[in-house]
Amino acid sequence: MTCMASTSDLKEFVFDRVLDENALTHTLTVLGTLPSLSTPSEPLRAILRFERTALSSTVASQLSSGILESTKQIGSTDIACPYSWFFAWLHKRDDFPDVKIYAICPATEVHIRKYTKQDVLMVHETPALYQSIVKPYILAFDPARTQWVQDILAGTAEASHILNASPDFLILPDMKWDITNVSTLYLLALYTHSDVHCMRDLRKKPHLDMLKNLRRDAWKVVQDKWGIDRGGVRIYVHYQPSYYHFHVHIVHTGHVGLNGMAVGQAHLLDDIISLLELDPDDGSSVLERMTFTYGLGTEHGLYKPMAAALAEMHDDAD
Repeated sequence: MTCMASTSDLKEFVFDRVLDENALTHTLTVLGTLPSLSTPSEPLRAILRFERTALSSTVASQLSSGILESTKQIGSTDIACPYSWFFAWLHKRDDFPDVKIYAICPATEVHIRKYTKQDVLMVHETPALYQSIVKPYILAFDPARTQWVQDILAGTAEASHILNASPDFLILPDMKWDITNVSTLYLLALYTHSDVHCMRDLRKKPHLDMLKNLRRDAWKVVQDKWGIDRGGVRIYVHYQPSYYHFHVHIVHTGHVGLNGMAVGQAHLLDDIISLLELDPDDGSSVLERMTFTYGLGTEHGLYKPMAAALAEMHDDAD
């Protein structure tokens, strides 16, 4: 059964429940159903994530030309402190949409758990726990969940969006970016090989030079295309990542408040390079020997086994 969400399909979305809402990121994620292309009588579960689009700097220059359709004052201070607050509505414009919508259809239980608001537990992943719990989880990761990555690498998807191609990485816009507002720039670098699933797999040889080359290419792309200096982007890796095909995030420094920038999850590429430079040419990597502390949501596939293992370790220590 297939579901390719289109503009007309979205109008037929049937709401079920709210999965998450975030006032900081201006997002709302809901679960419902959309029509199935193959069996219209059997609608498919779908997730829609609504995100308020960022205001472009071009709005400022149009404030005197009637871009405001209406306003409503909601508060003010006295004359000595002359502040006022308003709600405002902008005229409908094709080049300035109100929201961006991400659609996942058909949505699996894995998708639903991922996008459901959840409590977070800080865990301490020792090398031993990585070997006994995390690595088996990674190796059992359903390949279908990264088929979209393979399609990009094979050139059958997003080919026209590739910004830079090297033997080791493809750089392209991330789906989180609207491709118009430079201050929210978000690019993705996909590793073209299969020997690295996550950050722990990185070694001084052969990966150090490869990562340095990626950093150089990322700086060149943002400088040449958007005039952003090398200090104008954060380049980082997630651990745990949302999928286990190695990739790197390239984000404008002005784009703040993203969940993926949380302490413990985002590891700067510069720091990873520095750690690998400290490694001997042979032997185990420092990334292999480290204990990592990070947050796991209660719906994450690693939450239950990691929580149980850590509870057992604490009991033994007591």
